[in-house]
Amino acid sequence: MTHRRILITGGAGFIGSNLALNWKRVFPESEVIALDNLKRRGSELALPRLRSGGVSFQHGDVRTPEDLEAAGPVDLMIECSAEPSVHAGYGQSPGYLINTNLTGLIHCLEHLRRTGGDLIFLSSSRVYPIAPLRALPLVRQGDRLVAEADAVRPGWSAAGIGEDFPLGGARSLYGATKLAAELLVEEYRAMYGLRAVIDRCGVIAGPWQMGKVDQGFVVLWMARHMFGGSLSYSGFGGQGVQVRDILHVDDLFALLTRQAADLSRLDGAVFNAGGGPEVSVSLRELTALCADLTGRRLDIAGDPATRPADIPWYVTDNAAVCRATGWRPERDVRTILGDIHHWLMAERCRLAPILGG
Repeated sequence: MTHRRILITGGAGFIGSNLALNWKRVFPESEVIALDNLKRRGSELALPRLRSGGVSFQHGDVRTPEDLEAAGPVDLMIECSAEPSVHAGYGQSPGYLINTNLTGLIHCLEHLRRTGGDLIFLSSSRVYPIAPLRALPLVRQGDRLVAEADAVRPGWSAAGIGEDFPLGGARSLYGATKLAAELLVEEYRAMYGLRAVIDRCGVIAGPWQMGKVDQGFVVLWMARHMFGGSLSYSGFGGQGVQVRDILHVDDLFALLTRQAADLSRLDGAVFNAGGGPEVSVSLRELTALCADLTGRRLDIAGDPATRPADIPWYVTDNAAVCRATGWRPERDVRTILGDIHHWLMAERCRLAPILGG
């Protein structure tokens, strides 16, 4: 690995901390720095793990350029700091969302412009607009929505949403900040020679995610089955048949290491990265799997009201990233849930107050 000094922004968050610890474990000769403002509840639990794993922690914020300057020059920055909720800004000020996801990214780009270093930017599947996703021809099949047979749309098939899915239309302020950030990354590549890869990630899941309804629903579903609390099928009639694919955070790490090792060839690439059709699940299916693993069955309420940013079906078409890197997700839905269940059992005393109802 040619990158000897790695900075991971959002490094005490779920994705950032797992990436940092895995990076240090697989590349022990590397210096790995995790930068985080510790705003999200539960992120403080990552600090002992980072310390014991040999990762340097820096309390800082991408909204403050001086905090990035304090980290010094790096060979690779993995930018995964974010306000991650797609519902952020609805009915409230979008200030923190924009300052973190967009202004913060500009500060990261400026740091790399001044000091050098490559970039892997974790963008989001939410760059794709809401109305066209809702307009996809879907039919109910058992406990899930599936693509209508033989239906054709640009950038879409039964294999999922591809990188050429049309980008016209509103996508939420969260999605807009991510798409605007992608455009800025491309401009810095063209103007300053920055080497960068962009990954449009779908739902990432795994141990140490502090799950909430709007971000981390897979962990939340399992935690409520274990620790108690209410759940509901929200939107699209309250039936729970909406579908998302999920990707284990360790599979994401495996992808990023391949990209980092081959950045000269992959420079400028934009990939959709997710679990794909084989690792997709509806809420009803997720409920059944959680009940099987925990032995506890919950009475799930139905809330038919659809929120402005809700979508009924999103599955990642991984064809481009698999073709370019040789990577494929290795962990299926049951394996992901099993890892989450094992973690929740092991950390029950600390996590029940945070993740219970």
